[in-house]
Amino acid sequence: MADRPPLPPFTRETAAQKVQAAEDAWNTRDPHKVALAYSEDSVWRNRDTFVTGRAEIVAFLTAKWERELEYALRKDLWAFDDNRIAVRFQYESRDTRGRWWRSYGNELWEFDEHGLMTRREASINDVSIEAEQRRILGPRPEAERGRTFPLR
Repeated sequence: MADRPPLPPFTRETAAQKVQAAEDAWNTRDPHKVALAYSEDSVWRNRDTFVTGRAEIVAFLTAKWERELEYALRKDLWAFDDNRIAVRFQYESRDTRGRWWRSYGNELWEFDEHGLMTRREASINDVSIEAEQRRILGPRPEAERGRTFPLR
């Protein structure tokens, strides 16, 4: 099994690197690429859905990005300790009827010694927005890396 650095125990710097790597991967909207960051037996709670293992993660993300078009995400490190990281995030997407949404959430992550995520718990709320209110217009530009994304 190949390591997926940075590895726990996390420092502020390595936890922030892990968060940015996750944001970058999710912004590709490639379920197979994203799933490689999770252990083979990773367990998720995403809103009211429970997912176990990479195959289910790929299926979940495939369906998600078929519903959530033009998905663009920002994640911020909230806290960390040893092999755990807490993240807050926002993303925007358009549904299949053309309506725009901003989704706010928090995630709790737990990693194994190889740097693979073994557990992910996400709580998410959606707010309807007008297209003119969008603030997340694709992957984070290099100049914005390391900055906290504003709540509003």
